[in-house]
Amino acid sequence: MNARTSSVSLAPPDLLRRPSVSSRFSYALSTAEQGHEDGNAPVQSQIEEEIAEIKRYEDFTTIDWVQDADQERIRRSAQRRKAAGLYGHGKVSWRYQLWESYDAAQGWIVVTLIGAAIGLNAAFLNIITEWLGDVKTGYCETAFYLNENFCCWGEDNGCDAWHQWTSFGPANYFIYIIFATIFACTAATLVKSFAPYAAGSGISEIKCIIAGFIMKGFLGSWTLLIKSIALPLAIGSGLSVGKEGPSVHYAVCTGNVISRMFDKYRRNASKTREILSACAAAGVAVAFGSPIGGVLFSLEEMSNHFPLKTLWRSYFCALVATAVLAAMNPFRTGQLVMFQVKYDRSWHLFETLPYIFIGIFGGLYGAFVIKWNLQVQTFRKTYLKDWPVLEATLLAAGTAIICYPNAFLRIDMTESMEILFLECEGPEDYHGLCEQSRFWSNVLSLTLATVIRIFLVIISYGCKVPAGIFVPSMAIGATFGRLVGVIMQAIYHANPDSVYFSACVPDEPCITPGTYAFLGAAAALSGIMHITVSVVVIMFELTGALTYILPTMIVVGVTKIVSELFGKGGIADRMIWFSGFPFLDNKEEHNFGVPVSTVMTSNVVVIPVQGMMLGALEDLLKAPQLYQGFPVVENIRNKILVGYIGRTELRYAIDRLRRDKNVTLNRHAKCTFSPPPTSGSLAPMTPTVTISNPLSDPSAAASASIIDFSRYVDATPVTAHPRLPLETVMDMFRKIGPRVILIEHHGQLSGLVTVKDCLKYQFKIEAAENPREEREMKRGHEKLYKILETVAGWVERKVVVASGGRIRLGSGGEESDRLLRGGGGGGNGGQILNGDELDVGDVDGVELESRSSRSRR
Repeated sequence: MNARTSSVSLAPPDLLRRPSVSSRFSYALSTAEQGHEDGNAPVQSQIEEEIAEIKRYEDFTTIDWVQDADQERIRRSAQRRKAAGLYGHGKVSWRYQLWESYDAAQGWIVVTLIGAAIGLNAAFLNIITEWLGDVKTGYCETAFYLNENFCCWGEDNGCDAWHQWTSFGPANYFIYIIFATIFACTAATLVKSFAPYAAGSGISEIKCIIAGFIMKGFLGSWTLLIKSIALPLAIGSGLSVGKEGPSVHYAVCTGNVISRMFDKYRRNASKTREILSACAAAGVAVAFGSPIGGVLFSLEEMSNHFPLKTLWRSYFCALVATAVLAAMNPFRTGQLVMFQVKYDRSWHLFETLPYIFIGIFGGLYGAFVIKWNLQVQTFRKTYLKDWPVLEATLLAAGTAIICYPNAFLRIDMTESMEILFLECEGPEDYHGLCEQSRFWSNVLSLTLATVIRIFLVIISYGCKVPAGIFVPSMAIGATFGRLVGVIMQAIYHANPDSVYFSACVPDEPCITPGTYAFLGAAAALSGIMHITVSVVVIMFELTGALTYILPTMIVVGVTKIVSELFGKGGIADRMIWFSGFPFLDNKEEHNFGVPVSTVMTSNVVVIPVQGMMLGALEDLLKAPQLYQGFPVVENIRNKILVGYIGRTELRYAIDRLRRDKNVTLNRHAKCTFSPPPTSGSLAPMTPTVTISNPLSDPSAAASASIIDFSRYVDATPVTAHPRLPLETVMDMFRKIGPRVILIEHHGQLSGLVTVKDCLKYQFKIEAAENPREEREMKRGHEKLYKILETVAGWVERKVVVASGGRIRLGSGGEESDRLLRGGGGGGNGGQILNGDELDVGDVDGVELESRSSRSRR
C-alpha cells in the first residue's frame, strides 16, 4: 500500500517545447520527491507534516491502522537507506550518530517525562483533595492550609488544634452543606465553561481513542488543566464520585500533551496510541499505588492491542509515576494511597462461605448499578442536559444533607475505607466500630451506609463534573464487607465452641472484620468494571499480604461468574454503547448468522478512473454528507474496483494546487485516478499530482487540463466477499483496523461497510429483542420528570410566599438562567454522533439506534 502523505509536482515538460519557468520548477520538485538529492528534500517533509496536522484535527473520525503502519514502515525504511548511504560513503558524523541514538530512545524519553509529570500531578491532587474534604468540617488552628491528619500529626483520634467551625451542631451541619454546594457548583461551572470533556470518568472515551477513534480536544491541554482543578473540588464536595477513574483521564491527557512535542508521535496516530496505553497504566498506578496492577488494568480493560513493546513501556511509565509519587510522599506516611493497609493475621477455611457471599454481592451490585445508572443517564440526557451546573449543585447539596448524619458517609470515601480496612488493635476506634457492645448500632449504620451510597452512586455518576466510580464502588463494598465481618465476629463470640469455628486458636482474634471490608471492596470493583486479574493484583499491592491472594481470587472469581449472568462488559463498556461510539468490543461473542451484504451500504458514491471534472470533484467534497473516502472504479457502469482514495488527501492536494501561483486550475479540468504501477524498489512513493497541458492550445500553458491524482489512490484496499459472515468482518475490523472494508464480487464493487454499520445492525437486533422494556422505560422517565416539575413548582411557590414575592426561583433573569444552564443554549444533545463527522462540537453522546440515514463515509 502506498503512503498517503502528499505532495504536489508538475510533470516534466514535453521535449518538443521550450519549458517554462513553472515547468522547470515542477520538474525539480518531482525529481526531489523521487528520492534524488537536489536540495528540495524539506518540501516532502513539510507536506507530510501538513497533511498529518490536518488529520490530527479531524474530529470524530477513526484511524486507519493499515495506513499508519505502512507510513511507519516507510519512515523506518527511508531511515535505514539514509544510514546505509552515509555509512557507505564514510560521511557519518557524531551529530548524526547522536540523532540516531536519540530517535531510537525517543519512546523511553517520552514515557519517562510523562511518568514524572503524572506522579507530580497525582501528589498535588491528593494533598488538595484531602484538605478540601476536611475543611467542610473544621479548620486547623496552627495552620489553616493543613488538613486534619497533618494538623493532628501523631494523634489517633483528633487533637485540640483541630476545631470545628462552631460549637453549635446545626450550624456545623449548615456550613458542611454550604461548602459542599460551593465546591460542586464551581467544579461544574469550570467544566461547562472551559472544558466540557473534563466531565465524567473518561475511561469509556479513552478506550475508544486507544482503539483508533479521534475526539478533538478530549486529551488536550485545557481538558488536562480543568480536570486537575475541578477534580479535587468534585471530590471535596462529597458527591459519591471518585478520583481514581479521572486519574486515568488526566494521565492520558498528560501523555498526549507531552508526546505531541516529539515529531515521531505528532505525525503518527498509531504510535501515539502506544503511549496512551502506557499512560492509562500509570494513571491507575498512582491512583491505587499499584504499578503492576496498573499495567494489568491497561492490558485487561483499556487496550485492544497490547504488544510486548507497549507492555514494557507501560511498566516503565507506571514505575516512574509511582516512584515520583513515593518521593513526594503526599500523606507523609510512606503510603501511596490513604487506604493502604497491612495484615498480619491469616484466614481460616471456614471463612470461604462468607467470602463467597461477598462475591455474590459484588456481582449483583455491579449488575444493579449498571442497569439503573444507564436509566438515570438516559433521563439526564433527555430532560436535564440544559441544566448541568444546577444538577451538580443540587446533587451535592442533597448528598451533604443525607450523608452528614451517618458517621461513615460524612467523611471522605478514601478515609472511610482506611477506617474500615483496619484491624481492631490499638487505640484507633472510629465511632465505636470495634466495640462489641455497639453491635446493633454498627450493623444499622453500615447497612444504611451501603444502601444510601448505592443510591447516590446511581444518581451521581455521569453528572457534569469529573467523576469516577472506582472508589465509590470500593467504599460500598467495604461497608458491606465490614458488615459481614461484624456479623461473623458476633456469631463467633456467641458460639466460640461451635464445630464451625474449631480452627480458631483460643485467646486470639479469630475473625478480622477489616479483611472482609477489604474483600468487599475488591468484589464491588470487580463487579462494576468486570475485571478480574488486575483487581487481584491491585488489592495485593495495597496490602502486601500474600496470605490473602487466595481469598481475593475466590471473591473476584465468584463476582465474575455472577456478573456474566447479567451480560458481558462493565460500566465502561456499557457507557460506550450508550454514547454511540464506533467501538467493537472483543469481550462479546456474536452469532448473527447473516452475510456482510446484509449490513453493507450498497448505494456508494464512486469516482471513475477517467473523465471526472475538477468542479464535480470539488462539489462532491463540499457535499453535506462529508464522505470520508471514495472507491475508485473503472467506470460508473461496470464498477470494476480499482482502488480507494481518502477525502483528506484529495482535499489537501486540491488546496495545495490552488495555492500554487504558477498553476491556474480550471473547473473543467479532467481528473485521472489510475493507481500507480507496482515497483520493486523499496523507495517510498510519495503521492503526487501531475498536471499536463495540451500541445494543441498554446494559450492554455498556465491552465491545467488534466490533473493526475494517481498516487493518492490506494490500489490495495481491504476487501471482502459479500457472502463473508458478518462475524468475520467484525474480527477483521478488530484485528486489522481498517477504516472501511470494500465489498466486491468478481472484481465488481458491491458496497462498503464500516464499524458503524456493524454496530447499527447489532443494536437493531438487540432492540428488537426487548422492545417493550424500552417503551416502559420512556414512560417511566416521563412520569419522573412530571413529578420533578411538580416538586419544583411547589418549592417555588413556598419560597415566593415566604419571601413576600421578593425571591422568585423561576425567573432569576437571563444571566442567572444562563449560568445555571452552564453557558446557555439548548445544548447539543440532539446532534447525531456518526463517528465520522469532521467537526460536531461538544456532544453529550447519542444512541446508535437513532442515527440518521445519511451517508457515512
